Amino acid sequence: MSRQEGEGLHIREMKPEDAEAVEQVEKACFSVPWSRESFWREAANENTCYLLAESPSGQVLGYAGCWVSFGEGQITNVAVAPEARRKQVGTALLTALIEAVKSRGVTALTLEVRPSNGAALALYGKFGFQPAGRRPRYYTDNGEDAIIMWNTKI
Repeated sequence: MSRQEGEGLHIREMKPEDAEAVEQVEKACFSVPWSRESFWREAANENTCYLLAESPSGQVLGYAGCWVSFGEGQITNVAVAPEARRKQVGTALLTALIEAVKSRGVTALTLEVRPSNGAALALYGKFGFQPAGRRPRYYTDNGEDAIIMWNTKI
């Protein structure tokens, strides 16, 4: 997969050698970031789909990932570097991720999101995700619940 999205934004599959750049975005976005090794393993796993958004110069602006199993997908990560937010990077990543997993037979997607993450909730809602439950004290950094969301009509 390699395509242009929007003005100069390039979406492509993540490779293990992208782990260092992805880790930098992860650290800028999350209080409990995944490690570089985690991203290396995820990119090498045939049951995952991870995509990168790059600037024309090749700077990683964001990424999105999904585990794929038995026709369902679990979105594990969607992250956009702070300097690239509000520029449709998240929308482009989620659009491309949904297309990619649909081509692998996925018909439903789920994810967890913090109730305090209004931007993510709005993005997921735009893509048809609906709240389906909560995971109490899911986030280890502050004990915040997670909202479980599903889209069964991708």
